Parts: sequence; structure tokens; C-alpha cells
Amino acid sequence: MRSKRATVRAGVSMAATLPLLAGALALGIPTAHADDPDGRATLKGTKPLWATAQADKGATADGSQVSARVYLAGRDAAGLAAYAKAVSDPESASYGKYLSAGQAQARFGATKTQVAAVTAWLKSAGLKVTGTTRHYVSVTGDVAAAEKAFGTQLHNYAKGSKTYRAPTSAASAPAELNGAVLTVTGLDNAPHKASHRDQLPPPDAVFRNSGPFSSYYGSNTASSLPDAYGTKIPYAVEGYTGKQLRAAYGAGTRTGRGVRVAITDAYASPTIAYDAATYAKKHGDAAYRNGQLRQVLPGKYTKTKECGAAGWYGEETLDVEAVHAVAPAADITYVGASSCYDDDLLDSLGKIVDGHLADIVSNSWGDIEANQTPDLAAAYDQVFQLGAVEGIGFYFSSGDNGDEVATTGTKQVDTPANSAWVTAVGGTSLAVGKDDTYLWETGWGTEKATLSADGKSWTDFPGAFTSGAGGGTSKTVSQPFYQKGVVPDGLAKAGGATPMRTVPDIAAIADPNTGFKVGQTQTFPDGSQQYSEYRIGGTSLAAPVIAGVQALAQEARGGKPIGFANPAIYGKYGSRVYHDVTDNPTGSGLAVARVDFVNSFDASEGLTTSVRSLGKDSSLKAVRGYDDVTGVGTPASGYVQSYRR
Repeated sequence: MRSKRATVRAGVSMAATLPLLAGALALGIPTAHADDPDGRATLKGTKPLWATAQADKGATADGSQVSARVYLAGRDAAGLAAYAKAVSDPESASYGKYLSAGQAQARFGATKTQVAAVTAWLKSAGLKVTGTTRHYVSVTGDVAAAEKAFGTQLHNYAKGSKTYRAPTSAASAPAELNGAVLTVTGLDNAPHKASHRDQLPPPDAVFRNSGPFSSYYGSNTASSLPDAYGTKIPYAVEGYTGKQLRAAYGAGTRTGRGVRVAITDAYASPTIAYDAATYAKKHGDAAYRNGQLRQVLPGKYTKTKECGAAGWYGEETLDVEAVHAVAPAADITYVGASSCYDDDLLDSLGKIVDGHLADIVSNSWGDIEANQTPDLAAAYDQVFQLGAVEGIGFYFSSGDNGDEVATTGTKQVDTPANSAWVTAVGGTSLAVGKDDTYLWETGWGTEKATLSADGKSWTDFPGAFTSGAGGGTSKTVSQPFYQKGVVPDGLAKAGGATPMRTVPDIAAIADPNTGFKVGQTQTFPDGSQQYSEYRIGGTSLAAPVIAGVQALAQEARGGKPIGFANPAIYGKYGSRVYHDVTDNPTGSGLAVARVDFVNSFDASEGLTTSVRSLGKDSSLKAVRGYDDVTGVGTPASGYVQSYRR
């Protein structure tokens, strides 16, 4: 289960995607500016690659409306990136010397003079300024005004079966602004950016798991079902709870007390307080203290139908309950976006940085790398870098579709997990045995075969690939310094001679077949709304689990923020603080049996029985050492204490 930006959420391990928006920016490096002979500074990456001469359908009408954001570069973009690296690198003399939000803004943010100059330029072109923040100036106006302001023409282009607006050349800004503009977004409108005011819908229709189950891995053998890999297999677990996850990942006595964790998603569950409290009580997690869970929400929500707003309730519920299960004393702040579009998600991230609302930020959403455009990549990285200098670490799920070939036809990673400034969290299948004993993990990758009509065999065993942890090699982001000497060249150079960013960095439980139990208010067939529980997975489980583990580690560090964690994570590579996860930990094939309701609710329309093979992640493989399914591995019993000062 992982939500996609600007798409309808499609449930566990399913992903609807937007038309491809190809880009080629090495994330982590501010968008380059170059003066042209006309006294303009080019904003590279603002013309999408799909806007080709062959696809050109002619000029956009001058009176058509444009809504855009002009992102501010600040007073020292290069210095921001350099300081973000220095404070995050344990080998640096500046390690851990974080700035407050106010100090970061004073040192790296845009000056009043820069904002005034940018605003005056936009107004002089005939655009209306609709808002100003620390990060951008938003504007609206007609195409003629936008063309005048940004020194380019706007044309309509065929893209697949649709037509979208885009610049005919890269946008530019007046050179006399002296690099005050980082980039501009919104000049192209793929996908359509129109918004409307709407109320949040009720919870989604109820989903339940059928039994039989295992209470821990292997506790209930499917003795009446056919063998798989030469042996009887267990039924899938009913859903692990906090006690089992804490034992598996070495929580010890740590609880995350004094640590602040933020979660970003779109929209907001109207029943989160009740659901979280009920779940904690039922499963032995500590009760929430007054004020321990709070929400920071926008004034209005938009695109609720387009984004599948109700589907995001389950995302928030999973994230909150998983963080609390692993780090029961940590404070949790949920920051909801007004929609699932990049601009709104960026606003949520910006709120966390501007107010330093937390030190650890869990994000269970993303999209394929081909859908990321360089202008947006630059805007995201600026927020991540500002977070790094404040001691804030961002954790992003790596995706639920393996190498993405099955869903897009192209091998690629997901974004923003591909950013060099975030911790990408991959996924595993986790076996926790009797007495909460850690048994093993495989990389998360599932192949599914159904029971034959006569019940004597599995049809086309092991079946087709259904889902798996995202990972692989970026086509747009250069290899960051912390991956050098750890990521094998066979992965880093998978696309050519230049080493590139490889995903993920670290991993945790994600497989829905060895998943986590959550509790959520759902809509039942009779129209009533009731609290119920179900097992769920995806790297949107792995991300909050790792965020919870990092909260424990920060507590062990005496409360001192870990900040951007990748340099420290890679610095521990090869040590016993990680489980070195492989796809074949027992020496033979692994699988579980599942029985599911056909209608996802009850047995009235029948049951379906299947076998789910583990450790089968598309073309990605979990092997000894670093790999593109689990990164450096998963936290072992010594991981949390390794941060002790």
C-alpha cells in the first residue's frame, strides 16, 4: 500500500500512474542558470522532454489561464547544499551543528530584496501575485503575460491520447535578478492542474482478511493444501503488531520518548484519533498522552475525487499506528496536504521545515522517476536540504512495483525516493517466530498462484509477479558521496559509465503476506461506519517502521537529532547492526498460503485460495551485501544502540 502523487490510490501494491513526464536533473544540484545574449538567465529543466516539434499542435490561445509557482533560490543555494552535506556527514567537523529554522532562513533563505524584485518582475509582465511564502511566489495570468514574464512561447503538444500546454523552450528570468529564481513550475499543465473546493468523502468500503491465519510465522501449517517447494507451507500471519516488530528490529527498552516524528500524506482521516487510540488499547501499545498525536491541516481540500481522498485515510492510519507501535512514546504530528499533487505535498513538507515540527519525517507516497520533472526535483531538493541543515531527516518508501517494468514497461526507480537528500526505504518479507524471535527476512517480492479446481495443485506455480519493493538505479540522479565504495558498480553503473544514485538505502517489513495489522473505521455494506482491523503491507509500512526505529535511535543518542541519516547509515555498512537480507535465507524456496474473501468483506460470495512465494522481486535481487531491494539491510539488535553517544 503506497499512495501515488497525482493519481488515484489503487490499494495494496497497485499503482496507477500519470503519463510519463521525462526529466534529466541530477537531484541534489540546484537548477543551473546561464545568461543568454538577451540578458536573460535560463531556468534549465523547465521545458519537458515530451514537448517535441513532432508533437507541436500550435500556439496556446493568449487568453488561456496559467497558474505557476516561481521558486526562490535564496541567498546562497550552493552554500545550502554544502552545509547540508557537512552537518550530515559523521566525518565532517560540522557534523551535527544544526541551525534553527530561523537561522536557516536567515542564512540561506531569500532576502526581502530578492522577493521584492521577483514580485516586481512578475507584476510588470502582467501576472497577478496570489501568494508569497519563504519558498515561492505564486502567480496567475493569461498565456500572453506568462510568455512575456518567462521569455518563452506556450504551445499545445500531443502527449499520448491527450493534449497539454508546455513551453517551446526553457523558461528564463531577467539576469538582473542575480539568480534569485530557482525554477518555475506550472508552465506545462500535464496533468491538468484545475482544482475545486470539496469536502472529504466518508471512509472507503470495508476490507477484511479471511482466515485461517498464523499468529506468528509458521504457527499454523496449511496441511490440507498442496506442497510448495517440496514442503507444507504456513498460512499467512494475521498481522504483526508492535511487540513483534520491536523485537525483530532491536528496540530493547527504548520508546522514542522526547523525539518528534512527522508524517505527510494527502487529506486527513476524520477518525484517526479514535482509530489510533482503539488500536493501541487492543494490542498492548502505550496509550496516547494528551497532545502526543496532533494534526496540521490545510484550510481546504481539492481534487478529492481525482486523488481518491478516502483511500488516503488508510495511509495515514497505517503510518500513525506503525510509528506508535515501534516508538510508543514519540510525539507524532500528521501534516496533511490539500491534494495529492506535488505543489500541495511540497507545501506540507515546507510547513515541517519552516516550523521545525519534527526531526524525523515519514512519507509513504511517490511516483515513477519518469514522471518527475527537473523543475519539481529542484524544488523538492531545496526543502530536503533546508531540513538537513536543521537536523531533519526525510524517509520515503521506495515503491511497491519492483523495477516498475510490469506497470510501466520501463525499468526505473521511484521519486522522491530517488533524491540524494532523502533516505529511501525498501521492503522485506519478515518471519517472526514464537516468543517474538527474529527468524529471517527475504527481499519483498511476491509471485502468486491459485489453487486448482480439484484442490490438488497450484495452477502454473509459482505464478506471476504481483508486487515487490521498489529499487534500482536512477537515470537522473548522480551517485551521492555516501554510496561510494558501498554500492557495487554493477548497480551504480547499470545505465552507463557514470555511477548513479541507487535505491533503496535501508529496509524493513513491507510484504502484505507477512504484514502489519491496522485498525481503521471503514464503511460497511449496510452503510454504517465501524472500526475494524486488517493486515496490510507495502513500503508505506516500511517507511514509518524505519521512522519509528530512527526515533528509538535518536533517543539512544540522548535526544540529539540524527538529521539526514544516510551518511551514518552507510557508515555502519557491513557491521552486525544490520540483518544482511537475502532472498534465500533458509536454503530453499519460501511461500505462504492465503485464503481471501472474493468480495473483500465476507464469505457470502466465496473464498479464493492462493500460494504466495517470497523473495521474488521482479528483476531485483536481495543478495549478500548492498542490494537494490533492501539497501544495506534491516536494523538488527545493535542498530538502535549504535547511535548511543
